[in-house]
Amino acid sequence: MTAHREMRSSRRLWGFRIAAVLVGLSTFGLLELLCWAFDWGRSDEQPDPFVGFRQIRPLFVLDREGESGPPGQRYHIPKGRRLFFAPDSFLARKPENGFRIFCLGGSTVQGRPFSKETSFPTWLRLALEAAEPDRDWEVVNCGGVSYASYRLVPILKECLQYQPDLFIVCAGHNEFLEDRSYSDVKGKPQIVVRSHRLLSHCRSYWVYRSILLKLAGESEPEGSRHRTVLPAEVDARLDHRGGLESYHRDDQWRAAVVAHFEVNLRRMVSLACSAGTPLIFVLPPSNLSDCPPFKSEHRRGFTERQRSEWERLIEQARRRYRTDVAAAARLLRQALTLDNRYALTWYEFGQCLETLRQYDQARQAFLRARDEDVCPLRMISELDRAMRRVAAETKRPILDAHRLLEGQCPHRILGDYLLVDHVHPSFRGHQIIANALADVMAERG
Repeated sequence: MTAHREMRSSRRLWGFRIAAVLVGLSTFGLLELLCWAFDWGRSDEQPDPFVGFRQIRPLFVLDREGESGPPGQRYHIPKGRRLFFAPDSFLARKPENGFRIFCLGGSTVQGRPFSKETSFPTWLRLALEAAEPDRDWEVVNCGGVSYASYRLVPILKECLQYQPDLFIVCAGHNEFLEDRSYSDVKGKPQIVVRSHRLLSHCRSYWVYRSILLKLAGESEPEGSRHRTVLPAEVDARLDHRGGLESYHRDDQWRAAVVAHFEVNLRRMVSLACSAGTPLIFVLPPSNLSDCPPFKSEHRRGFTERQRSEWERLIEQARRRYRTDVAAAARLLRQALTLDNRYALTWYEFGQCLETLRQYDQARQAFLRARDEDVCPLRMISELDRAMRRVAAETKRPILDAHRLLEGQCPHRILGDYLLVDHVHPSFRGHQIIANALADVMAERG
């Protein structure tokens, strides 16, 4: 009898606990609905939690001198911005039947190492004009050399005032070019960082946070004193003496870069959504088979004895590659068991597998070589996954330009066949991307 009463009491206690949790969740849900109903706590209105800028200059100004057409009738990129951007312009008064697209990204969008005239935004305009010649198509190239996602957010925000009909965002290659400390993030446990990332999707979180800051008498956002303040234009580490030497493996910093990238993508989606403007993501291509990693480093804890054995295996593999590729591949596989983080070993292993016609395994080895690059100038897999995650969760279309071009290559491994260097597409590559974008636009109406 006593046991029966204890069981009933225990059930009642658990019932109260569950009810309390449900009441708390329902209160949170109601608050979140109120925030959405009254448009409170929009994430795009929040400052960048990772970096600030000494100065933000507009990308476009009214052309009063008539450089791009009759004076005062077009917005254009001024000469002071053309160290990083190619000249481009659009009508100050948008035509009634006009459709205006802003393409944001880095040098891939701009068309480097060639010119804007051969970039995929230009090919996209030509494709759209051929499909609907009665419409006034404006495809504006906002591709900035070495521009990372955090530098694209202010540009997208500026472009909202120019009556956009569509944003196309192609980013991911330039996230590691500039130095940022991320000291505030690196000092926190991963569970705290992940929890903050999840909560930052909720509008009620930003409202609650804003109230707490006001009550505490703080005008600056939390962590702003830890933010890196960047110059108005790109200051790439590789542009300085010893730039490559300054890169070392730092997994915490890399994770912070990925988190920042995801925040920036979400902010751009939120900004576009607030204006009712569609946005398409483009996952940029990178050279796998014909681009060795830019810098390799051994894993931590690599002893001198292990290094000697590793060097012996690598030397033998390179010597055997000329006469016995299968033997070279076996030796490289042994070297990878000693150190599976040395990027160049993965690349050489991939070359052996490609020669042996083991193409799927070769592609995986080339991907690992790219991802282990200590100086990552190509979009790594973590950034790839972040863009896909944001696109899926925000229901935005994404064009995988890497897979698109890869599908046109022999053995489906992207290399010099459609890329001219580590990331930039050939003329044909740009055309393929543009045609695919036109198809995405047609599918979305």
